Amino acid sequence: MTLARRDDVADPVLPYGTTDLLAGLDASATVALETRYGNGDLITILQTLGVGGPLRVETPWELRDEKGRHLIHAAGYAALPFGESYPPLLDFVRAFTERSRELALPQQSAASWRAALEANLVALLAHFAPSHADSRVVFANSGAEAIEAAIKMARAARPGTHQFINFTAGYHGKTHGALALTPNSDYQTPFLPLTPKTITLPFGDLEALEAALRRYGKDVAAIVVEPVQGEGGVITPPEGFLAGLGEAARRHGVLVVADEIQTGLGRTGAWFASIDAGLEPDIVTLAKPLGGGLVPVGATIARNEIFRAMLAGFGSKNHSSTFAGGSLAMAVGLRSLEILREEGLVSKAREDGRYALERLRAIQTRYPNFIEEVRGAGMLFGIKLRPVIGELPFGTRRLLPFDDATLQQLAGVLGLRALHLGGVHACVSLNSFRTVRLTPALNLPRPLLDEMLRRTEDVARRHRRAWTMLPRLPLTRLVRLARMSS
Repeated sequence: MTLARRDDVADPVLPYGTTDLLAGLDASATVALETRYGNGDLITILQTLGVGGPLRVETPWELRDEKGRHLIHAAGYAALPFGESYPPLLDFVRAFTERSRELALPQQSAASWRAALEANLVALLAHFAPSHADSRVVFANSGAEAIEAAIKMARAARPGTHQFINFTAGYHGKTHGALALTPNSDYQTPFLPLTPKTITLPFGDLEALEAALRRYGKDVAAIVVEPVQGEGGVITPPEGFLAGLGEAARRHGVLVVADEIQTGLGRTGAWFASIDAGLEPDIVTLAKPLGGGLVPVGATIARNEIFRAMLAGFGSKNHSSTFAGGSLAMAVGLRSLEILREEGLVSKAREDGRYALERLRAIQTRYPNFIEEVRGAGMLFGIKLRPVIGELPFGTRRLLPFDDATLQQLAGVLGLRALHLGGVHACVSLNSFRTVRLTPALNLPRPLLDEMLRRTEDVARRHRRAWTMLPRLPLTRLVRLARMSS
């Protein structure tokens, strides 16, 4: 193969321009391009299920799919505190781009937007945990990156330690270090061996934690814990577990990292779910809602002495990222915190969450053969479906082109499909295959919240038993999914 020399060829032609996209790209062309040039298998799976879009925004809380179906937006994996393209946030971004004269990426200078967000995040945390008054912040571009920074800080602050304690069904991201803390063999196995080393304990088991700390505590840098396990299916630990975890860690001199990426900044009805449950962590990671649904922003907040163990003197460049702390991201983070506060969205999430959870539990009571359990924390809900193979009609099982394990994994995505067809855009749970999550905007108007709940009940009424989701997906599509799972 002969490569063209750069002085022998004209400038390349870009097949698609921004003008084309602003005018609107045809749905079939979008799918074709994604399938050809991106993560094509994922797009194929979503298209096979009939939920692959593309989707269009009608209001911050309502969508329209490529077939014209109206959807209440309850997806976004908790990263949309205000829904899609919230006008007050967009208005601010326009003002920022017109008036700000800051460097876009101030890697080697002080910057006012970054400084203000650092100060506000520390003030916010210290308001609920006064011992964090002198804490410091390092920014990232995602939750996984925030976890990576936390891992490095903990290791630097506890030199000579090699292990971290994590918990079953926990989820902390898929970058290399974060993946080591995410005990899911489907995601881990292709990349073994992973670092750091982990001791994985049952979530909510204080006795197991105490035993592990007695045995391994001197070699443990930190305990990494989600106050509520989101990807695990919206699992809240037993009363007193998080407070007891903090006390045990202090006794053994081990640090605590609270992964508040999904739970923090209002989602669970508290600014910090860990502190609300009695835990005072040494390091806190934030991300999803901080970007307001517009830009990627992550943050790692750590006690001063922990922060400086990694970033002090000429070692202050021990951790950095080209784009982290960019002025637009910082500005959006600042405005997002203001909107959360000005609109009272933390208390609204708490109140609406109680209301919606009561309604969802009533639906489960009426349709127990479809929904096994409903769980919730603020505006974070998990709907655990019954197994799809448990009550199949006699002779039906042998007709399905899946082994039992794969068929069980399909329960969540079939639930996702059922809700989509019923007009609710939801999320799967990566560590709980039978659980579908609802993560609506914290400012979702009450009439739309009621409509989301009404549509959810309609889905349960139409199915009544979980296995009935299977014949509603054409056999050709089931065969296609079976081939992709093998």
